[in-house]
Amino acid sequence: MSFRLKNFFPRGLYGRAISILIVPVVSIQLVVSIAFIQRHFERVTQQMTGGVAIELGYLLDQMTTAPDRESANQQIDDFAQAMGFAVEFPTNRTGSGDLRSWIDLSGREVIATFRASVPGLQRVELLSDPRRVEMLIDTAQGPLWLVVDRARLSASNPHQLLVLMILTSVVMTFVAYGFLRNQLRPITRLASVATAFGKGQHVTYRPRGALEVRAAGRAFLDMRARIERQIEQRTMMLSGISHDLRTPLTRMRLGLSMLPEDEETAALLADVSDMQRLIDEFLSFARGDAMEDAELTNPAELIGRIVDNATRSGQPVTLGPVEVQGDVMLRPAAVMRALENLIGNAVRFGTRVSVSLSQTDKELRVLVEDNGPGIPEAQRNEAMMPFSRLDSARDPNRGGGVGLGLAIAQDVARSHGGALILSQSADLGGLKAEFVIAC
Repeated sequence: MSFRLKNFFPRGLYGRAISILIVPVVSIQLVVSIAFIQRHFERVTQQMTGGVAIELGYLLDQMTTAPDRESANQQIDDFAQAMGFAVEFPTNRTGSGDLRSWIDLSGREVIATFRASVPGLQRVELLSDPRRVEMLIDTAQGPLWLVVDRARLSASNPHQLLVLMILTSVVMTFVAYGFLRNQLRPITRLASVATAFGKGQHVTYRPRGALEVRAAGRAFLDMRARIERQIEQRTMMLSGISHDLRTPLTRMRLGLSMLPEDEETAALLADVSDMQRLIDEFLSFARGDAMEDAELTNPAELIGRIVDNATRSGQPVTLGPVEVQGDVMLRPAAVMRALENLIGNAVRFGTRVSVSLSQTDKELRVLVEDNGPGIPEAQRNEAMMPFSRLDSARDPNRGGGVGLGLAIAQDVARSHGGALILSQSADLGGLKAEFVIAC
C-alpha cells in the first residue's frame, strides 16, 4: 500500500516543498471550517429560527383562541403586519414534504427547528425563492400559508468568512512560495552544477542561500577544484614521463638503425615500437582528454566522420540506423578516441562491424556490434578493467592492444555522466558495446 501511495507524491524538490506548504494549510482550513464555522452558523441559525418559531407559536395561539375564522383572519393580518410576515389565509395550497437545495446547510437547521417548535407544520419550501422561507401550517381554523424573510432565520452572508479565509490563505501561500522558492533555488542550482560537472562541463557557480546551502556549495567548489587540480597534475606528470621515455627510445631506435639488418635487430626494433605504443596508450588512458572543454557537437556528424575514417583505413565498418534529435554537449576528441577504440577492438576480433546511433531527451547511445567470438558474460566486467587481456585471442603478437581500449571508452563514458555496457549482439552474434552518455 505504501508503495502505491508513494507513486502519487511528487518526486522533485519543488513539488515536495509545495506539498509540505499546501497540505497543512488545506488541512487547517478544513478543520476550522468543519469544527468551527459549520457549528457556529448552525447555532446562529437555530437561535434565529427559534425566535421566529416563538412568534409563529404566538400567532397560532391567537388563531386558536379566535371565535371564528373572520376574527382569526383579522388577528393574523394585524400580527403579520407587525412582525413582517406575509400570510395567505385561508389558502388552497396543499402538499407535504420539505424542499431545499442539497448545498443549503443552514436550511437543514431551519427546517429541523421549525419541525420541533411549530405544531401542525406540513411543509417548508426553500427552493422557490432563496430570499424567503415558505411554510404550510395546518391550524384549527384551516390551512395557513406563511412567508418569512430568510434573513431573519439565518446569517445573511455566512460565506464571507469562508471567502475571506480562502483568499487570505491563497495570498499567504503565494507569499510563502516566494520565500520558499528563494531558498530552494540555490539547492537546485547546486544540483545542476554538480550534474554538469559529472558530464565533464565546467559551469560557473557562486554559493548562495542559507548557511547550510552555502556550506554545501563551498564544499562542492573545493572538491571540484581538488579533482581538477589532481587531473591536471597527473596529466602534466605523465606527459613529462612520456617525454623523458621517448628520448631514450628514440636513441635506441637510431642506434638499432645503425646496426646490420638481421633477425635480432628486427626483433629489437619491434620491441622498441611496442614500448612506444605502450607509452602512448597508457598516456591516453591516464589523460582521457580531461582537460578538453565540452562543446555543442552534432553526434551524427561525429559518428559519420569516425566511420568514414575507419572505412578509408580498409576496416569492414558500416553505419547503421542514426536517430538524432539535436546537438549534445560533449568533448568530441575524447568521444572520438573512445569510439575508435571500440571499433578497433571489434575489427580486431570480427570481420563485420556495425555502428548505430540513437538519441533521447536524456541520453545518447552509440552501438558498436561485431560478429566476433564476443566476451562471456562472467568476464565482461573484467574486460573493462585497465590492462586486462582475457585470453590468447587478445595476444599483442596478433595485433592486440595492451588492455586499455575498453577501459578508455568506459572512462570517457563515465566522464560524460554515462556508462559502457557490454552484451551479446542479436544481429551479428558477437559483442555489442553500448556507449552511453547523458544529454
